[in-house]
Amino acid sequence: MLRRTRALACTTALATTAAAVLAAAFALAPSAHAGEFLANGGFETGSLSGWTCDASARTVTGHAKSGGYALAGSPGSDTAQCKQTVKVAPNTTYRLTAQVNGSYVYLGVEGGKSTWTPGTGGGYQPLSVDFTTGASQTSATVHLHGWYGQATYYADDASLTGPGSPDPTDPPTDPPTDPPTDPPTTPPSSDLPAHALVGYLHSSFANGSGYTRMADVPAGWDVINLAFGEPTSATSGDIRYALCPASECPNVESEADFKAAIKAKQAQGKKVLISIGGQNGQVQLTTTAARDKFVQSVSAIIDKYGLNGLDIDFEGHSLSLDAGDTDFKNPRTPVIVNLISALKTLKAKYGSGFVLTMAPETFFVQLGHQFYGPGPNGAQDARAGAYLPVIHAMRGDLTLLHVQDYNSGPIMGLDNQYHQMGGADFHIAMTDMLLSGFPVAGNSNNRFPALAPSQVAIGMPASPNAGNGWVAPGEVNKALNCLTKKTDCGGYATHGTWPALRGLMTWSVNWDNFNGREFSKNFDSYFG
Repeated sequence: MLRRTRALACTTALATTAAAVLAAAFALAPSAHAGEFLANGGFETGSLSGWTCDASARTVTGHAKSGGYALAGSPGSDTAQCKQTVKVAPNTTYRLTAQVNGSYVYLGVEGGKSTWTPGTGGGYQPLSVDFTTGASQTSATVHLHGWYGQATYYADDASLTGPGSPDPTDPPTDPPTDPPTDPPTTPPSSDLPAHALVGYLHSSFANGSGYTRMADVPAGWDVINLAFGEPTSATSGDIRYALCPASECPNVESEADFKAAIKAKQAQGKKVLISIGGQNGQVQLTTTAARDKFVQSVSAIIDKYGLNGLDIDFEGHSLSLDAGDTDFKNPRTPVIVNLISALKTLKAKYGSGFVLTMAPETFFVQLGHQFYGPGPNGAQDARAGAYLPVIHAMRGDLTLLHVQDYNSGPIMGLDNQYHQMGGADFHIAMTDMLLSGFPVAGNSNNRFPALAPSQVAIGMPASPNAGNGWVAPGEVNKALNCLTKKTDCGGYATHGTWPALRGLMTWSVNWDNFNGREFSKNFDSYFG
């Protein structure tokens, strides 16, 4: 986050590497009848004929939606996937449907759309996907699967319909490939509104936007992050927070009035958090002593002001990865391990109502799609992707992740194209990565799993003065339309539609006030 001055976006030159993915070829399935493109979609042959399946998939009786047989998949080290490849016509719309019963059951088209259910409550539930083929596409591979380690799922009555029928005599073409969509995290319980507005309040310093008293924060802000708690030194772990001195902020309220205003906001259902770090607050928990001091000092701030939780806004050189620390699921770097431990301790101390949010820069998250840490030759910036192990370790306790989609260099999206700030496209591509999951350092076998839509908000500057990457309200709305309704997407094809996307974060409440509340008013207008 910007503190006192505007920061220019930094572009770090990194050597690029490409990960090649080979597409598997499957025999084309014969059509069942005109307009129906799947063979044995009801599994009534009593076998998996027409399908190519993992060894953990089979046909069973006694669990059918209709007829006598159904597909049963028992995921373990695989997803119990069955797929079928058929011939299709270019520029043609098709509908894929199936009845499914179980948890984390997926239906989709390789290289295209997919849908899933977190659970069907013990009965069958329909899933459907509409997709349109590309201008030169002549085959499509559709799939049904569960997810690693989940209980047995059942599927029946799979169907792919569209105009005409495939010609089984034509040779197959390689189906398109695309990274699978991961099942999102099960988020912690939260009493936030379905769509929340998050803002940072410059309560400890002045930076030209004017001081806003807590009591004067407009009612539309659902989460208010106090900026900032900062360490006494980069490696001390000792976090301090105080209201802006009167010499900088002549209209600052008293501590008693500040605390009373926090309680009043909380009585209205708002969450007030302490945000740690920011542009000037480098925090490096290099030792267990620093870790323990972090827990003690952050707890003291939370208790003093009666706050709802904590926002982690570690920037600069706060987080980086040591050489050889290549697995985000099992980090070894002390500053990463100690931060995770500290956050888990705070969560355990304050319980289920503790609100935990994070506001990393794109360099520390989405750049991890291409580069992770110093790389095999030690030539990369060790900070690349360094937030990923922290997010992953805390995903079950993480209330919100709102990456700063500003002050960023170009970032490669899931479409293998670079995206730049300045329009809806950047927000769409960056958020799609969080909601779909992505390979880390180009390794398709090492994927960062998707977060739940309710855990994700898009971070944007509130005004042109607030940071590089500001976009006008119309572009904000295009990004929201694309991600929640799959309209106004421009040239980018998202990997899903997420009406439960939690909302927006902005730097900052103060800059929004300075700009006539354009950002917050637009949010209120959009979400009603």
